Amino acid sequence: MSISSEASRRRAKPRNLTIMTKNYYIYILTNKAKTVLYIGVTNNLKRRIHEHQNPKENSTSFSSRYNTFHLVYYEHFFSILKAIQREKQLKRWSRIKKENLIATKNPEWNFLNDTI
Repeated sequence: MSISSEASRRRAKPRNLTIMTKNYYIYILTNKAKTVLYIGVTNNLKRRIHEHQNPKENSTSFSSRYNTFHLVYYEHFFSILKAIQREKQLKRWSRIKKENLIATKNPEWNFLNDTI
């Protein structure tokens, strides 16, 4: 078989490439009084919320110190890079801009923990 026919055969043969779809989320948590906001990124929102609600003993994490485990907002992504980029963007925003974002999807600031 010649080199050109070998190359043609390789190009014509479909490859069995599995494209895996991954799910990533950025999320905003608040405390019961809704005075503190925490922004994070995860690939498993339900598990991550559970981890926030059940911190390790003697945890000194931000969410543990400020009791931020009430989900008020989240966005879904298929790319971890885009999710991280969005998380960084939101962390740079002012409090009022974050509040306005939350209000677009959750105007009453209901706790969404049980809806995911």
